[in-house]
Amino acid sequence: MDEHYQPQELEQAAQQHWLANKSFAVKQDDSREKFYCLAMFPYPSGKLHMGHVRNYTIADVIARYQRMLGKNVLQPMGWDAFGLPAENAAIQNNVPPAKWTAQNIDYMRTQLQRLGFAYDWDREIATCDPRYYRWEQWFFTRLFEKGLAYRKKAEVNWCESDQTVLANEQVVDGCCWRCDNPVERREIDQWFIRITAYAEELLSDIDKLEHWPEQVRTMQRNWIGRSEGVNLRFGLASALTTGEHSLEVYTTRPDTLMGATYVAVAPQHPVARQAAQD
Repeated sequence: MDEHYQPQELEQAAQQHWLANKSFAVKQDDSREKFYCLAMFPYPSGKLHMGHVRNYTIADVIARYQRMLGKNVLQPMGWDAFGLPAENAAIQNNVPPAKWTAQNIDYMRTQLQRLGFAYDWDREIATCDPRYYRWEQWFFTRLFEKGLAYRKKAEVNWCESDQTVLANEQVVDGCCWRCDNPVERREIDQWFIRITAYAEELLSDIDKLEHWPEQVRTMQRNWIGRSEGVNLRFGLASALTTGEHSLEVYTTRPDTLMGATYVAVAPQHPVARQAAQD
């Protein structure tokens, strides 16, 4: 046996066989238990990095293990390909966004296939494909019609370079995870979904998830964040520039307020901003 493993000599034949024979394509089979394994779709930035390899290797091990147990396993793959970052990257490279995204997807697909992951490529999707996002639009219009989608101003993490909003997880040491430029807090109009209208139903149904790990169920409860308390108002010594004469607070322990000595506000609060100016 050769001491040095040569993947390019040994793996390609197997991978070509898998593709040609659709070895991981899933068919309806009511006689077998189903198992669905989905790792978060990658953003088609152009090339995979080791973080991608780690995530998709873990998912692939799980999928292959479940297949060895005799289950009918579906492990799909797709591309989180919509949004301003892709458009901005295309502009910087002087390439039409559609062409830029398609080229990146083609290259990264080849990389994933070269890694030998057991995906059902017949089910591949891209979120920039109208056949996909038309259903997101359909969902949104239904939510809007029912009054469950609304707009209001909110403070967000804004990347001036990418001209887009970032989730807290995408801000690393005050900088954008993608371009490494500074991120600022900015108040802009945002769309919101009235998820809290279903908080009680969501919470009660978590207890029905018998086979979910307890730590995952706890994360879901904390994410919903339901609590019982009261809204109170504290009078202000002087009115705000907005005309407000009081500060509204929420507490789960109103019985302890007789011992309160001060009220703290976030640096972004209008009270703090006005105090800083005064």
